[in-house]
Amino acid sequence: MFYIYFLKSRVNGDLYIGSCKDLTVRYKRHNLGLVRSTKSNRPWELVGYETYNTRSEAYRREMFLKTGQQKELLKKKFDNN
Repeated sequence: MFYIYFLKSRVNGDLYIGSCKDLTVRYKRHNLGLVRSTKSNRPWELVGYETYNTRSEAYRREMFLKTGQQKELLKKKFDNN
């Protein structure tokens, strides 16, 4: 099982989209400051995730969601929750 996950910074409200095989371990790494791209905006809150059968499916979805328009729609969705 592979995951696309959505993190929201509790510091500035930024949204981070990532993919992984082990969601629990990856989430901990983000909040421990072990991921360079998210280190400065800790702590992070897991606001959602999607599951996929293959790494390639998850990667394609991640790349699609990282496009400007899609990411803006996700920001609005998670700001309203």
